[in-house]
Amino acid sequence: MNFFVQKIVLGVVALGFVAAVTESCAPRPPYRTPIPPAVSRPPEAPTLPPPPPPPAQESVRQPLPQESKIREQDLKTKGPVTPPGGKEPSKDANIGETRTSPEAVGQPLPDDSSLLAKITPGIPPQRAASLRLTEEGRKLLDAGDPGKALSRLEKTIVVDSTNPYGYFFLAKAHYRLGRYKESLNFLDVAESRLSEEPFWLAEVHALRGENFRALGMPQKAEASYAQALRLNSGNRTAMEALSRLQAEGSSNPR
Repeated sequence: MNFFVQKIVLGVVALGFVAAVTESCAPRPPYRTPIPPAVSRPPEAPTLPPPPPPPAQESVRQPLPQESKIREQDLKTKGPVTPPGGKEPSKDANIGETRTSPEAVGQPLPDDSSLLAKITPGIPPQRAASLRLTEEGRKLLDAGDPGKALSRLEKTIVVDSTNPYGYFFLAKAHYRLGRYKESLNFLDVAESRLSEEPFWLAEVHALRGENFRALGMPQKAEASYAQALRLNSGNRTAMEALSRLQAEGSSNPR
């Protein structure tokens, strides 16, 4: 019995050995290198074509329509329009016309030559004293003593430097003394202070004409006389002087 068990055990061992040898000797498939897994990449964006270059700007401006140029040239070439039946304005308009038309002569103004009448109760004391000195200087001028009148009139400006009548009669005293340029200087000051008084402004223009006439400037003198008459047709100085100049011009034609 033991012998029989031993054979069975030996048979089992032999079968296990044979099976092991058979398995080890069986053919095996050839060795292959494993393929690495593919790396997933994000899909590439489609490449767009480059945008076309912007159109080049024109460096030269487009010329204006020819019609506008022609119109501008026409405006430049056209001269001043002369009114129907009228004459072309003179180039020497600043000198004054040689004849004063009746339309250019103003109405005669009431006499406002009294300086003492300007001394009213509300007038400042300095102005009142200056006006009295001015009246005294005028009387000396009328008496034919311009030198003494000048010294008296200079005091009027010392007392009240804003007295316009003092400047006017100072100009008149210098004119009587033959100092025509000094007279014109004082007349400029008087004119700036008498712009609101047409009667006295006409006196200023008339005396200015006298200075221009004495300086040998008849055209400027005539223009000043005409301006005086435009302000006051009753200005005797301008009226007589203008008539005299026009008579001299007609007797001595240029």
